[in-house]
Amino acid sequence: MPEPNDAPEIRIITATTPDELAEAMAIRFIVFVDEQKVPADLEPDEFDDSAQHLLATDPDGAAIATARIVDKGEGKGKIGRVAVLSAWRGHGIGNALMQYALTEMKRRGFRLAFLDAQLYVIPFYERLGFVAEGPVFDDAGIDHRRMTLPLTVD
Repeated sequence: MPEPNDAPEIRIITATTPDELAEAMAIRFIVFVDEQKVPADLEPDEFDDSAQHLLATDPDGAAIATARIVDKGEGKGKIGRVAVLSAWRGHGIGNALMQYALTEMKRRGFRLAFLDAQLYVIPFYERLGFVAEGPVFDDAGIDHRRMTLPLTVD
């Protein structure tokens, strides 16, 4: 396990195999269902089948974080289900995962990235350039706010 603020060598991939997708779902259930008490029947949804699932692994190959990208049409993509296992929080994993997601979205031609952020992580997303918009809303019993980031090709 890395020391706080160490940036361990991690690998981020698009999860495509049944095992990789199962690892991504397992992380989501640990973070959202077990830790945050989201009802289990609300965690998977109709977008999972068409989403691009990202999976981060530690230097030993163990799955430690996940996120997904959903194509919402008209050049817009939604990043969601961003989850980092508790032992790995504070080590730059979430930042690396988001940078990968944004690079992937640019590669795919998206012009706008958006997400629905839990209120306590808004500062994290603001550091990545996202801007909060609109009112606070409830999603699965947790307050969220929409955040957007225009994407430009580098």
